Amino acid sequence: MNCLDVVDLSSDDELGEVDLKPVKLEPGTIGSMIQQQQNHSVQPVKLFSSKTQARKQASEENKSSNNALSTGQSSTSVLEQCQSPGDDTGVCSTSAVSPAPICRQFWKAGSYEGGLGSKVTLQNNTNYLHVHPLFLHSNATSHKWAFGAVAELLDNAIDEIQNGATFVIVDKTSNPRDGSPALLVQDDGGGMDPEAIRRCMSFGFSDKKSKSAIGQYGNGFKTSSMRLGADVIVFSRHLDDRSLTQSIGLLSYSFLTRTCHDRIVVPMVDYELNLSSGTLDVLHGREHFASNLSILLKWSPFSTEAELLKQFDDIGSHGTKIIIYNLWLNNDGNSELDFDSDEKDICISGDIKKVDTIPAWKAVNEQHIARRYHHSLRVYLSILYLRIPETFRIILRGEIVEHHNIADDLKYIEYILYKPQSVGSVEGAVVSTIGFLKEAPRVNIHGFCVYHKNRLILPFWQVVSYSDSRGRGVVGVLEANFIEPTHNKQDFERTSLFQKLEGRLKEMTWEYWDYHCGLIGYQIRKKSQPPASHYSSHFTGQSSVQESVGLNKTYMVSDRVKGRLDVAEQSIPISSHGRSMQGLPMKRKEHVDLVKIEKVKRQAGTGCKTYLQPLNGIGNHLRDEETRNLLQENKKLRAKCLEYDKRGEELTIKVEELKNEMRELQREYGQLLAELKSLDAVKDEKDVNV
Repeated sequence: MNCLDVVDLSSDDELGEVDLKPVKLEPGTIGSMIQQQQNHSVQPVKLFSSKTQARKQASEENKSSNNALSTGQSSTSVLEQCQSPGDDTGVCSTSAVSPAPICRQFWKAGSYEGGLGSKVTLQNNTNYLHVHPLFLHSNATSHKWAFGAVAELLDNAIDEIQNGATFVIVDKTSNPRDGSPALLVQDDGGGMDPEAIRRCMSFGFSDKKSKSAIGQYGNGFKTSSMRLGADVIVFSRHLDDRSLTQSIGLLSYSFLTRTCHDRIVVPMVDYELNLSSGTLDVLHGREHFASNLSILLKWSPFSTEAELLKQFDDIGSHGTKIIIYNLWLNNDGNSELDFDSDEKDICISGDIKKVDTIPAWKAVNEQHIARRYHHSLRVYLSILYLRIPETFRIILRGEIVEHHNIADDLKYIEYILYKPQSVGSVEGAVVSTIGFLKEAPRVNIHGFCVYHKNRLILPFWQVVSYSDSRGRGVVGVLEANFIEPTHNKQDFERTSLFQKLEGRLKEMTWEYWDYHCGLIGYQIRKKSQPPASHYSSHFTGQSSVQESVGLNKTYMVSDRVKGRLDVAEQSIPISSHGRSMQGLPMKRKEHVDLVKIEKVKRQAGTGCKTYLQPLNGIGNHLRDEETRNLLQENKKLRAKCLEYDKRGEELTIKVEELKNEMRELQREYGQLLAELKSLDAVKDEKDVNV
């Protein structure tokens, strides 16, 4: 691996003779390792801490003073000091400019004076481009929201489920140097070997080739960690059939800015378990190891090698631990991540928005999940993934995060099938779940929660701006894998498919509201036509196909009311409650729960801007609407049958024509074959005469 044109990994391990430095382990550790290696169990096996003698501070200072990478000081021989044996660029990574203090507020931390004017030294007339440390900050500005950065780190743990991960921990820890709060993210996935952790700490490398993997750009770890804090240290242990390795890497904006580096340097150290001797052998050369270790001990939260190795004690035989420290502060000088307001949660200070509504409805609006996820990490993580395996747990501050399915918050649910098309071909199919929030009409919340590969990208995306309460309380859930998210996974790329989806969801919201608003106490808007979802793309004018999917009664609550019969354009076997297994429409029992509607009427009170129709009028209107819809659907299905019959006749004629052509070709083939045989006979006679 050669990453010199992207990021300078000062633990350059491509060249140089491997030097081993044994580190003794506690008795019994090797046995558990070997047993774990033989059994290939995914259950974590706890390792005991290494008995490594702590290095003396004087020795550390002496070694760091002799290495320009760790101190950032220049001298007459700074070129030789900067250049590692595997680095032929001759570019010095330090500057003579005095160190500048780093700003603790993220949005003001991009000012890096001194490094921008550093000169590039050439060797052998070779010039390489390097990534300046300022890129760490500018790259992280893609995350406007701190919780979006936390989600990126969890995505890596979720992707590790295929490698046996059973949990991910998000918790508060402390920096032992000054006691300041730090963020811990730890999982028991497969971990990273020395090569994998270098790809992780570099830019643009991603080995996630699975279609189900969330990550794909190879940039999430850098952007998310640098968005949350100025520094991050990574501990990873990996076990395979051949060896057990453990690696430590440091990505430190503080180190780079205070030492005035003009390119990104990532110190790393690696160990490998020696099964024969029961020790941890140091990899990649004594000189590289000592240089990188001195940087780690000076700029990480841990001042001795023993403290560093102790961090592996709770990782087990495989897994990864990430500690983000020197967390960014807000404008008030407090940590942007609030660990104190709730001991079981992590909050964002001052992000609670006031809701403008009548006093009686204020509490239900403020406490709704659509409001709370902005400032509560526990709430956000509960809806972050559409599905979570039963064997996997997200543990936030010592307590399991309960998964929350937003579709469970809806009533009067419909399922609508949408088939986006591009250049004449169908890109996929997605079933949107749409309904009213159970708190409707008291909540002024609406929008669609759009997932991509199981990951929430747009929570409560407001595709319409309702006026006169049209669309109030309508919420939908869908998984759109046919469009691609942006790098920060907080939005989608604005492609034509995305624009078509946005237009269809807007139509869907209006349709649902116009035909169901009477169920929550509003005036029903009369229409002479059924909703657009019952028509093909020729009706809507978009290059797409929309179908209404029959309801499965097992997914409905007892008070759910349907105002029309949904008939799909193609057979979708659901259950005998809504359809026959052959896909034929079956008439549903119609009824209007007058008690429920009267209850909604009492809840709405004087706060509703529109008026309620008489209960009997609503029932009669629903019956009339259903009759008209059935007639329209009947006409539509008959037209389709005639179209299919005509198409079938055309295909039959085409088949006969092809058969005739094939018979003619066979006849010509027989003639040509006979002529060939006759020519062969003449040739044989000539050969005999000769």
